[in-house]
Amino acid sequence: MLEQATICKGDPGIISFTQNQVIMQSKRQSQVGELIKRNFSQVLQEEGSYIYKNALVTVTQVLMSPDLRYARIYLSVYNREDKALVIQELNQEKSRLKSNLSGRIRKHVRRIPEIDFFLDDTLDEMYRLNELFNEIHQEDK
Repeated sequence: MLEQATICKGDPGIISFTQNQVIMQSKRQSQVGELIKRNFSQVLQEEGSYIYKNALVTVTQVLMSPDLRYARIYLSVYNREDKALVIQELNQEKSRLKSNLSGRIRKHVRRIPEIDFFLDDTLDEMYRLNELFNEIHQEDK
């Protein structure tokens, strides 16, 4: 059964996420999310090495609020033990990154959305679960 996305009370328009919840986005939300994903990836390629040095950061997903005013940018971080520090460094440079992003997408959207960065640890979880399954498989032999 699909559950409906809920809106956070603190920030209007931000979609809250819980386990077992499916987020349904409109076609326009998906289009703007993909536009931001492509362009923000290019911004990170140009500016990222100045911010977080030797880490490899990829944009995995961008989710837009229904009014397109807020973008949740999910990032995967590699080659760094302290992944939350990379997100914190990006948050410190948020205005510069948003400015570079707005230069790229201003002709495609009416309003440049507020951006927030979130750590996407899906791959880390996958590797952890894979190791657990391998351990279980070894114990069964």
